[in-house]
Amino acid sequence: MSNDRRVVVTGLGAVSSIGIGWEEFWKNLLAGKSGISKVKAFDTSDYPNQYAGEIKNFISSDYFNQKKAYQLGRASQFAIVASRLALKDAKIPLKGLRKQNISICLGTTMGEGQVIEQIVKHSLKKTNSDVKRIRAMAYPASNIASNLAHELGINNRNIIFSNACAAGNYAVGYAYDLIRSGKADCIIAGGVDALSRIAFTGFGRLFAMAPEKCCPFDKNRQGMMLGEGGAMLVLESIESASKRKASIYAEIRGYGLSCDANHMTHPDSHGVAKGIKKAIKSAGISGKDIDYISAHGTGTRENDRAECKAYEDALGLISKKIPASSIKSMLGHTMGAASAFESIACCLAIKYGQIPPTINFKEHDPECEIDCVSEGARKGLYKTVLNNSQAFGGNNACIVFSLREL
Repeated sequence: MSNDRRVVVTGLGAVSSIGIGWEEFWKNLLAGKSGISKVKAFDTSDYPNQYAGEIKNFISSDYFNQKKAYQLGRASQFAIVASRLALKDAKIPLKGLRKQNISICLGTTMGEGQVIEQIVKHSLKKTNSDVKRIRAMAYPASNIASNLAHELGINNRNIIFSNACAAGNYAVGYAYDLIRSGKADCIIAGGVDALSRIAFTGFGRLFAMAPEKCCPFDKNRQGMMLGEGGAMLVLESIESASKRKASIYAEIRGYGLSCDANHMTHPDSHGVAKGIKKAIKSAGISGKDIDYISAHGTGTRENDRAECKAYEDALGLISKKIPASSIKSMLGHTMGAASAFESIACCLAIKYGQIPPTINFKEHDPECEIDCVSEGARKGLYKTVLNNSQAFGGNNACIVFSLREL
């Protein structure tokens, strides 16, 4: 088996609060459109924060029949639709996937949190025996990847990652390894999470939520906003893509993982820097080669401060001159899908020569010494970009994407 095959991205699929399909998603990212609105999925009147990046225009019946929609949790539905879009974008027909060497790598934080809430609500009103078996079986997080495989007819590797808010990057990184080593030719990889009362309450009790808007890296930032969605990418060996004459968005040059092993919720800048350094080494580049940083940028004081310190530790003073932005300012924090959405944004930045802004950024924070893109989308030549993600427990994952070079 080869361990040096080049890995490229040939398809993108997005289901987000600012658009379904990468075209609408990208257009609204560049325009700085916010997907944050008052939550409608459940009653938030008793919460200090009532806003999130909820997807209001996703109607199950547009994509699934009534029986299928009942069997599938919301996260599974997002994953399936985003994957269909990614495969269509890659010009891989849905029919006959079972006969192809295609696998699935999927990240999530909460799994199907809404399902367990529905079961509990039902149980309080009726007896437990009235909870339908098929609904109870929809809860385990592993079922998201299983449902995706079943719906698409994929019978190869089927792997789910639960590395919290870096899970999407973990999935993409592992997919890269499988293709590079020759163990797979094509993989659907990314992340997904659906908004739930469990997640909303949990993050709220950490006192990490902003009241109305997310302002990453701003001096007066007040915290994060939750979001939801599914973001999937089609990864292939360059041989597979060339054989199909597929259009290529970007090449994955390498990635790095690290674990702070320091605190469950507060990131450690040294651990984050370690992951960034590993990614740079894996990609065979130096800090001066990076043209853009897609930042984790949650909007919490601790995270943004530690992240910016990590860039300086890993890249040196040049980190202050590299354009950086956080799309969480528009989407909210989509948990397991977050870094996968950011991977999509990185590929599109390389392909189309624009980087999205950080909205709601008003005042520079001297503890966040980065070139935060805030004036609107910035045009340029972005040949090599860095996608950084961090997660609870100190799990960090960083990926380097580059313009494909012959």
